Amino acid sequence: MGQITIYLDDDTERRLRSAAEGEGVPVSRWIGRLIKAEMRTEWPPSVRRLAGAWPDLPEAEELREGPGEDIPREPL
Repeated sequence: MGQITIYLDDDTERRLRSAAEGEGVPVSRWIGRLIKAEMRTEWPPSVRRLAGAWPDLPEAEELREGPGEDIPREPL
């Protein structure tokens, strides 16, 4: 198991320790769970439930057919 060192200002450390204590876990476990959540490789269930929520959203195959037509752009 790897170990890392991080430097925190006093206020951040106090808040970190308070959050970990509030959940009844060691600081290292609290930080580890936060890092795992931020590095997940799949969409959370709340996002996956949105699939199909917009009836006018094109299907993936339609989007892959090409870029479609662009709108005229303003000259710079």
